[in-house]
Amino acid sequence: MDFKKMHGLGNDFIIIDGRNRKIHDIGGLSKKICARNTGVGADGLIMVFPSQRADIKMAIYNSDGSRAEMCGNGLRCFAKYVYEEGIVNKTTFSVDTPAGIMHPRLVLEEDGRVKGAIVNMGCPVFEPSRIPVACSGKRFIDIPVEIDKRVYNISTIAMGVPHSIIYVDNIQDIDIGRIGSAIENHPLFPRKTNVNFVQLLDRNVLGVSTWERGVGRTLACGTGSCAAAVVSAVLGKTGRKVKVKLQLGQLLVSWEQDGQVLMEGDAANVFLGKLSGEIYPLQS
Repeated sequence: MDFKKMHGLGNDFIIIDGRNRKIHDIGGLSKKICARNTGVGADGLIMVFPSQRADIKMAIYNSDGSRAEMCGNGLRCFAKYVYEEGIVNKTTFSVDTPAGIMHPRLVLEEDGRVKGAIVNMGCPVFEPSRIPVACSGKRFIDIPVEIDKRVYNISTIAMGVPHSIIYVDNIQDIDIGRIGSAIENHPLFPRKTNVNFVQLLDRNVLGVSTWERGVGRTLACGTGSCAAAVVSAVLGKTGRKVKVKLQLGQLLVSWEQDGQVLMEGDAANVFLGKLSGEIYPLQS
């Protein structure tokens, strides 16, 4: 079974064209193929499927085998993949996801190669019951929560998936694994949450490091960067358009006046490969 390895600012994915292939346990395949030592190694597995309501359908699974509703970096990689493979022949198209219909617009180099994409990520969700967060009130913004005997002010919204924001003075000083895991699995979040540690670099620039639900620490998170930008604007820490600096590059995020969030960033191919039958026994 052929696959392509891709990454968006270090957030890496394995992409498989599943339109004419039956895979009975995609979550199980994701756990095997994403394993860093015994598989290909990736943060997630992305499947390409046909859609009856959009140009194409994206399904993404985390490295622990769980299903994710949305992934911004993954969507940029997906958009580049389906265009370069001739599955979609438009530079602006619709993608069916569990988080809704997304509309990526490819950014091309002068020679026609795909550099990245601008993605309309939709509107952020603030209502706790829809995120979900186990609390009352209309928003869960800047709320003190005790984690490991220390109080953190947490803001949680949904950008396709739940994202919690914590502001820190210096990301390098934070034990992201310990704190991120504790918040991800806190009873406040019945479906768990992604955790974004945000450092304000100036009024127009954020530094973000993310602990991803079902994955762990990643080099970049597109939906997390969008959530950090929205919450920062809500709290008056920034304007509605910011650069988000990540470990291997940056994203441009704009929260438009109509409520839509636009994200622009690169996507890159790593290599093509073929899965061993020992990882995925091919059906006869």
